[in-house]
Amino acid sequence: MAVDQEYEMSAPTTTGATVWLTGLPSAGKTTIAYALAERLRSEGRRVEVLDGDEIREFLSSGLGFSREDRHTNVQRIGFVAELLASHGVTVLVPVIAPYGDSREAVRKRHQREGTPYLEVHVATPVEVCSERDVKGLYAKQAAGELTGLTGVDDPYEAPADPDLRIETHRNSVQESAAEVRLLLSERGLL
Repeated sequence: MAVDQEYEMSAPTTTGATVWLTGLPSAGKTTIAYALAERLRSEGRRVEVLDGDEIREFLSSGLGFSREDRHTNVQRIGFVAELLASHGVTVLVPVIAPYGDSREAVRKRHQREGTPYLEVHVATPVEVCSERDVKGLYAKQAAGELTGLTGVDDPYEAPADPDLRIETHRNSVQESAAEVRLLLSERGLL
């Protein structure tokens, strides 16, 4: 019984949540996530960023970019995000997740577990993303060196009703991060 009491005393007292930032490549998802993470950490919050590129390298390295593989990747990330969030961590997930049904499956997993989940659409036009071209993907696609680029020659299903829509071509990184922080605050998750 003493062990149970000790566990209860050490259990997290803060509410965790998953914030999924979806959008096209080079939309600004990761930049916003890291800016927000820095701010939340400075406020004493436990925060993790599940960067899509890092997840692909370490958790989903055997997967390709077919619809099925993309779905599997999103479900793996969603599982890890929910696990962390259920233990009081604010989890920021800057991952394209191009298919609505994959994102909905992650939302439902969170709902089943009673874990807060917010979807943020980083709604940057493809023209702006291709100008930014952070990883050179749009240039490779234009040169015929790459196929299956989300939003260009592979589908991207934009969320119809996200919890928040951010237009990074109109806002600074700090303004965008502040919008997400405000959403967390309004939902009682800070």
